[in-house]
Amino acid sequence: MRIIILGGDGYLGWPTAMHFAAAGHQVWAVDNYLRRKVALETDSEALIPTPNLAERARFFRERTNQEIAVDIFDCNDFHRMSELFERVRPDAVVHYAEQPSAPYSMRGFDEARLTLANNIGVTFNLIWAVLRHAPQCHIIKLGTMGEYGTPNIDIEEGWIEIEHKGRRDKFLYPRAAGSLYHTTKVLDTDLLWFYVRLYGLRVTDLMQGPVYGLETDQSRIDERLLPNFHYDDIFGTAVNRFLVQAVAGVPLTVYGKGGQTRGYLNIRDTLQCVDLAVSNPVPAGELRVLNQFTELFSVNELAARVREAGDALGLDVQVRNLPNPRKEKEEHYYNAQSTGLQELGLKPHAMTREVLSDMLKTVMRHKALIETGRIMPRVRWN
Repeated sequence: MRIIILGGDGYLGWPTAMHFAAAGHQVWAVDNYLRRKVALETDSEALIPTPNLAERARFFRERTNQEIAVDIFDCNDFHRMSELFERVRPDAVVHYAEQPSAPYSMRGFDEARLTLANNIGVTFNLIWAVLRHAPQCHIIKLGTMGEYGTPNIDIEEGWIEIEHKGRRDKFLYPRAAGSLYHTTKVLDTDLLWFYVRLYGLRVTDLMQGPVYGLETDQSRIDERLLPNFHYDDIFGTAVNRFLVQAVAGVPLTVYGKGGQTRGYLNIRDTLQCVDLAVSNPVPAGELRVLNQFTELFSVNELAARVREAGDALGLDVQVRNLPNPRKEKEEHYYNAQSTGLQELGLKPHAMTREVLSDMLKTVMRHKALIETGRIMPRVRWN
């Protein structure tokens, strides 16, 4: 297949590009280094220095003899996006090209404006590039479980049937995002659903939970191929932050009471899920929503697991509750459904002590690079 990865330099984008290239597909990776630029501006750079995208592709080719084509441009430039789709005529496109940080989107007006303009603008450009040059292309958009919020009913897989005054209909599940970033992902879904209905696009929307992990099958070949691993308060997900804090001797930062529950998954399972979506395209005129997570944990449960794995390695892991910088329910009902990907063949990796220990050992090799000033929350919702 001919596959375009938008946001191909990112934490998930780069491993996805390698994964599909290793499977024999033709891959184009597109990025404008926005995440690197924002991380530099906010003192939130990745733990392990990573080569630029062209260098990564060169290292990957040297080690595997497999090609990843690289295009560096802003996906908000429709003419560049259109030219790429006209040249490639992709069978599938994986859309990661968004400002991915909830805390960054809540930092102030400029950051909120950038998040809104980038995320909605890129999705809109993608839609029109597909309509003009590759109308049969399958769009795989990375959504987020954060779109749903924490409702007091079960979270269905994208859609819900409602009976009202004796009549029934099916709707997108009601969503109540907790940050501007998550709100832009809600707007992405609505925008795509409109064009699916109007023009018969084929779209899979992957509602992904927070991802953890460092290594994939391809990155194990050469450490220069590792993904961007962030541990700061802006770009670092909870598990990745906790792993670095455990190694650095900084108490694990549990926000508030720690009862916040979410669905998590290993980065290897992200690659599985995206592959399954690409390999099983939907018919024209369908928006398929898949809830992409493998296990549910509260923040307290995550901290306990990291502490247990760290203690087994001789680390003195402490836990500290901080005033919650976010506006969110800290104790809530949370029961999310996730069957679609299992039905397609997902074989999940559980968050075992061994998995956490392997990640801790990798972080320990880079302990000298940890900047502890990046760990404490620097952004507050109100």
